[in-house]
Amino acid sequence: MPQQLNLYLFVYNSLQAFGWAISLSKLLINFVSTKSVNGAYASAGELICLLQTVAFLEVIHGAIGIVPSGVLLPLMQWGGRTHFLLAIVRRIHEVQELPSVFITFVAWSLSEVIRYPHYALSCMGSSPSLLNYFRYTAFIVLFPIGVGPGEIWLMYQALPFIRKKSLYADAFVGLPFSYYNFVQATCVLARVGTVQTKLGFYEQLGLNSHRSFGIWDKITLS
Repeated sequence: MPQQLNLYLFVYNSLQAFGWAISLSKLLINFVSTKSVNGAYASAGELICLLQTVAFLEVIHGAIGIVPSGVLLPLMQWGGRTHFLLAIVRRIHEVQELPSVFITFVAWSLSEVIRYPHYALSCMGSSPSLLNYFRYTAFIVLFPIGVGPGEIWLMYQALPFIRKKSLYADAFVGLPFSYYNFVQATCVLARVGTVQTKLGFYEQLGLNSHRSFGIWDKITLS
């Protein structure tokens, strides 16, 4: 890979790592100071929205071939997390103080402060073995926490508000289902996808864990 691309990827991943580290610190400071998990979105929500939106660049990276992640899987993962964050959490104020937001944000932040430094240092060929270890083991704990009591549970809790507000009704005019039905289906499919992703992850445990942008790196928390 040309040196300029390596430098670009190093800078991009370093900035993402820095942003997620700030998000994690905001979440923890708010939790310690208030003794409550209800202020997660107020403390770090907008920053996390920004970081997640910018992460669309990772789909482009795969599309133009500067990383061998492909397009479909990164796009599905980015779309799933962005939909959860922007279409539900950011739009429905009533769910922003629920504990599941705190659970999701902490799981995401912990994952990303491991994943992005690993990517950045791998670009320079110097990712420490301890960081590599956490990159390929933290997922086992953080993924089900972020998806189960985090994302899926919050979407379920958001359903009454989606129905009450007729959320995005105009966008679903003429379709045989509503946005409410779409989120219901998403909750079910997310459970199936969680099992399949975990099985796929365990199948890769015998692979070389030092591959910087291989199949392991396609697996994120959403």
